[in-house]
Amino acid sequence: MLKKTLLCAALLLPLTVQAQEPKKNTAAGDLNWSVQASWPIPAKPVDIAQSLDNKKVFILGADSKVYIFTPDGKQLGALPVDSGVTAIDIAARGEMLYLVNDKTKTYTAIDVSFNQKIDIIGAPVRGAENAPVTLVLFSDFECPWCGKLEPTLAELLTKNTDKLRIVFKHLPLPMHQQAEPAALAAIAAQKQGKFWEMHDALFQTTNWTPTVIDETAQRIGLNMAQYKADVSGPEVQTQLAKDKADAQAADVVATPSMFVNGRPARDRSLPALQKMVDEALAAGGAK
Repeated sequence: MLKKTLLCAALLLPLTVQAQEPKKNTAAGDLNWSVQASWPIPAKPVDIAQSLDNKKVFILGADSKVYIFTPDGKQLGALPVDSGVTAIDIAARGEMLYLVNDKTKTYTAIDVSFNQKIDIIGAPVRGAENAPVTLVLFSDFECPWCGKLEPTLAELLTKNTDKLRIVFKHLPLPMHQQAEPAALAAIAAQKQGKFWEMHDALFQTTNWTPTVIDETAQRIGLNMAQYKADVSGPEVQTQLAKDKADAQAADVVATPSMFVNGRPARDRSLPALQKMVDEALAAGGAK
């Protein structure tokens, strides 16, 4: 009961502060505080949870809805819940919502995601160019899980000829020393029309030495003079920077990360991905 009282008081505080004269900093004895954000809530608050990455705020309202906001008060959505839900919690990044229902004495876990609009202009594509379903993949050539996913994606594409296209976006992770050079090399290979040859060869690499990427470029038959100029050139650097920015905008922090017609795909199994393709087709295909 004390927790609920304190939570409700804390949630109501922004509404009170908002009506007062703005104050940047306040002090009382050894205690100092400053209001960082203040915005109205659509319903009487019952419980609150905030993601550890400070990107989402979840508020359970007395109207049996969980409102999802950004920390500056932009409403991202509202999820209806049963009337008996009295407490909520979330996973670290807000990807799961947990509910406790006092009336039915039940616990419920809900997957929460937001569709993303990802720019794919200039990105390499496998499959039918005008396919109704687009799977966007953010990947890292040195990431072992990305390599293990490739056979699944190949099978998925085979099962959905003319219905699916796979778009590759680069997200080399900082902990992989050769991931960024590999991404730049693949983009340089794309400029010579050999991205997928480079893609396949890099994912077969098991010994990531400083020379293996250039050796791979030579092995697949790239013009090495052009390749070396392109790898360090502004166009290749700009394309990689754009993919990184697109990943950040789509809230992607790990590889492999996939989106099927903008919808995040968390289950990497073939049946789960096929289900998402089927659902996208049933919903009318491309968006």
